[in-house]
Amino acid sequence: MTCETEIVDSPVAVPQPPAPDLLAQRPAWTVVESADVPGGRLEHATIEAPLDYARPDGPRITLALSRIRATAPARRRGILLSLNGGPGGDNGTGRGLPARLAAATPLGEVYDLIGFDPRGTGESTRLEGEDSPMTVPFDSRPPDSVFEALAHDMREREQGCLRAGGELRPHVSTRNNARDMDLVRAVLGEERLTFVGWAYGTLLGAVYGTMFGDRLDRSVLDSSVHPDWDWRAQFRSQAEASRENVDAWARWAGERPSAFRLGTGADAVIGSVERAAAALAALPDGIALRTSFDTLVGTLGADRARWDRLGHLVAELTDAAGSGDTAKAGELLSGQSVWRPGRPAGTRREAVLEAVTCETDWPADPEEYHAGMRDFRDRCPYGLGVMRAQPWVGTFRTFTPPEPATRIRHTGYPAGLVVQADGDPLDHHEGGRVMARRLGHRLIRVTDSGAHEVYALGGNSAVDEHVNRYLLDGTLPADSETLVPGAARPAVPAG
Repeated sequence: MTCETEIVDSPVAVPQPPAPDLLAQRPAWTVVESADVPGGRLEHATIEAPLDYARPDGPRITLALSRIRATAPARRRGILLSLNGGPGGDNGTGRGLPARLAAATPLGEVYDLIGFDPRGTGESTRLEGEDSPMTVPFDSRPPDSVFEALAHDMREREQGCLRAGGELRPHVSTRNNARDMDLVRAVLGEERLTFVGWAYGTLLGAVYGTMFGDRLDRSVLDSSVHPDWDWRAQFRSQAEASRENVDAWARWAGERPSAFRLGTGADAVIGSVERAAAALAALPDGIALRTSFDTLVGTLGADRARWDRLGHLVAELTDAAGSGDTAKAGELLSGQSVWRPGRPAGTRREAVLEAVTCETDWPADPEEYHAGMRDFRDRCPYGLGVMRAQPWVGTFRTFTPPEPATRIRHTGYPAGLVVQADGDPLDHHEGGRVMARRLGHRLIRVTDSGAHEVYALGGNSAVDEHVNRYLLDGTLPADSETLVPGAARPAVPAG
């Protein structure tokens, strides 16, 4: 069975089909005891893949796979691959997705559920970066005086990725992940595969369809990236999405002044949020407190079911900060996370995020970043918006990608589904709409919702029903767009 690759934009080194011995691999599956998948049904294996598809006989890497065989073999449709988060399967959980799908869906009746850790992650050949020290204290509203130091920290982070990444780093890309998927398909002896992708997995699924459309059966893309945005635009859209969610919450809270004491109307509520932020910043260790507060405002602003919690919290923090009670403010904000750069491993960490986000170009002019940082610091501080505008490792990229990123297009494979919450804080809703139109997929829009990664992972039974019907029976919704409600807002009366 062949595993050829599409060639676009005349890359300098032309990718080739994998070597015959790679295509002839037969995975040696080993039963893995798992409380989540009883009865010895969960299996693990590894296969080899080219480090560089332009050198099919060159160095090789290892891909870690998992499998749960279909429980109704007489109705078996084939294999279903899946990937979430990341880039990189949300820090190495790619191989664990079949167990989650088997527990949450009926897909395991008719599909062999196949998981994989993308190259560089998990139990596959790992891509590492050095843990580089941050010289600037973390601040959701940094002053102009630290902008240059923030850029220096990112430059050092890129140098740490260069030193630790070796020859693997330039070859950790979405196109190579798609080629690896097709190698898995070929090695398993399947003519086609079905794919479910969340977040970064939506980009991978769309790229796979562009490159290998005749080998893609059914596909579901949940919490979609925008098919026309580069990685910088994708990052920046997260700040805009968080601000949109906070504004929606402010309108709701502003209709309930007696419940939250934040004023009447959205502008008054935002004013109360900003007064709380200023009061926190004036306390000892106030920058850290304000940063945690901005993080929390962005997080709870997306979660409609906890909008009342955010309203009460702003009022409680205003009281605590106003009375100088640093301990109380810290208690109210405890447990809030900030930036998750990767999985630590001694003095190194997984660095797939840094590699994949270098597959598109980043501006080199510092002033482009400084202007965006000032804008987001003032307008989008919630949910760590300023981080989405500041320099990233791609600004100081130390390698030239071996080939351009894929221009996503539909190549004739069957229509599928795009699932998108209209307040998704990580993958802006515009991306889902454009992706559905681009691919001719039906759109399931989760209304009034800040959910991210909805199908099977988010507890929305209506979305699950639509997607399961399509994946099991091939039945798509009749309309191009289907509206499904998200979690209900709190039952707090207006007034």
